[in-house]
Amino acid sequence: MSTTNGLVCFTNCLLPQEDGTLLEKDLWIDQRRGVILDAQKTFFLRKERPDMVIDLGGNILSPGLIDIQINGAYGFDFSVFNGDEKVYNEGLANVAKKIVETGVTSLVPTIITQEKSLYPTLLRLLRPLSAPASANLLGWHAEGPFIDMAKRGAHAPSFLLPASKGLKSFEEVYGAENLAEKEDWLMASTNDAGVRIITAAPEISGVMDVVSELDHRGVVFSIGHSVATSAIATTAVRNGARLITHLFNAMPQLHHRDPSIIGLLGASPHLETHFSPITAQLYSGMQSPVSKQVTGVRSPIDGSEAFDQNDTPPQTPLFRGGQGGLTPTSAKDFTRPFYELIVDGIHSHPNSVRLAYSAYPEGCILITDAMKILDPHLQDGVHEWRDGKRFVKEGDKLYLEGTNTLAGSVVTLDKCVRNFTKFTGCTLGEAIKCATVNPAKCLGIDNKKGTLRAGADADLVVLDKQGFVLRTWVKGQEAWTNGWNM
Repeated sequence: MSTTNGLVCFTNCLLPQEDGTLLEKDLWIDQRRGVILDAQKTFFLRKERPDMVIDLGGNILSPGLIDIQINGAYGFDFSVFNGDEKVYNEGLANVAKKIVETGVTSLVPTIITQEKSLYPTLLRLLRPLSAPASANLLGWHAEGPFIDMAKRGAHAPSFLLPASKGLKSFEEVYGAENLAEKEDWLMASTNDAGVRIITAAPEISGVMDVVSELDHRGVVFSIGHSVATSAIATTAVRNGARLITHLFNAMPQLHHRDPSIIGLLGASPHLETHFSPITAQLYSGMQSPVSKQVTGVRSPIDGSEAFDQNDTPPQTPLFRGGQGGLTPTSAKDFTRPFYELIVDGIHSHPNSVRLAYSAYPEGCILITDAMKILDPHLQDGVHEWRDGKRFVKEGDKLYLEGTNTLAGSVVTLDKCVRNFTKFTGCTLGEAIKCATVNPAKCLGIDNKKGTLRAGADADLVVLDKQGFVLRTWVKGQEAWTNGWNM
């Protein structure tokens, strides 16, 4: 589908606005350049009208969805490297090619904690990539190894590390060449900058000292797999942490005296709880924090890295409280962080999802945190997995065969959008915002992705009024269709 002058007009459609509303309006794009146009300016400057007009029949024309945490899909696991770079690259390309059927036009491949020697190769292979008719790979999200033992989920305990050398520890693990300088993000022609997000626990030795430097470099520091108190979590945000990894999962439960990481959603910029480095030294994060209450810490099993799979104390406070209570502070240095939600109805109860969104709608980001077995065409039943294991799929639920152990997420991002409207009562436009505008803002790319502004990439998805994907465009070219005729 191409035009003589490269101009395409989508008409009879609803355009999601950045405030979550839907506006009936035409949208012009330039197919040759792959960008969205200002229709009025284009008409007066070029004295041309689009050669192609596409009637969308009253459906929604949204920015392409952005998944900033996904572990794999269509049989490919981003964290598994068998030594063959060609095979790995083919797996990446296959995911990028197929995932557009779910409305995703950009993603951040996520790797969980690895043996240290694997990081340089994996992270080099996961640098940004764009291919025709495929979703954009935006760079990598590293979950671990600087996370807390008590909230490790499926991360291997033997690979967890403290950051005893501060930034040098991060460079030794990820590779100094893989940690971008801020200027790298400003150079559109380079694909050298691979890092987008690092999930770490700020209470782990040396991690807090690195937060501000990562933020200065343009890296999103995300608080996750952590037992941080309110004081520690707040200090991390003041130092530059911009995101919370899969809210409610792999973190302390909400406690009214110390709401911990979850409490950041309701944090007041006018109050501060004191953070003392002494409290962070009471517990290294490399062993169980309260030995009397932790019975039988188990080795990780093949399951969702977001779930707690070892016994941990149910109460929130694991550190001695900060000294001095609450004191007034300036609001200018505190902004509540964005937070991720897995909206499959399994990782978080619908009431919890609604509670979080009600507390801070502007910070909500929908993610899948999907495993390699994400495939909307995969039938329910028993399927082969790996190492002789099999899993049972029941809708969006995955269990290891013969157990009731959840084996991760297989929900697609478009279904998360639909679920979100049901769980929260928000409009479809507001749900779309949480999978487009908000993740783009978090990554600092909202001038190019997640938006319908003039000059942005023409990554587009047509949704019906229930939120089901009809067609997908990447850089102005049609990448997928369900056969619906326009």
